[in-house]
Amino acid sequence: MNELFQKVEGFQWDEGNIDKNWLKHKVLHLECEQIFFNKPLIVVDDKEHSDQEKRWFALGRTNANRKLFVAFTTRSNNIRVISARDMNKKEKRVYNEKVKKNTDL
Repeated sequence: MNELFQKVEGFQWDEGNIDKNWLKHKVLHLECEQIFFNKPLIVVDDKEHSDQEKRWFALGRTNANRKLFVAFTTRSNNIRVISARDMNKKEKRVYNEKVKKNTDL
């Protein structure tokens, strides 16, 4: 995962996607960004949705401890969020188990 973020310089938002997660799931774009700076962060290859471009999904928490699922790609050394929503029950269980096993995250 470290190699994924080594070249990242920031986030890429445009008018077409900056508000869509708020409108659909009540997730602000700043909350999406926060999970990448808070530990623990779980990042997994999203092989099912990587036909056109390489995609990943992340399970993480905001500064307010809101647990989010964020699907993203990288473009021009920036993270581009594709979608974001609250974690479902299964994702929360996976995230919480990872936290318990790796208290140093």
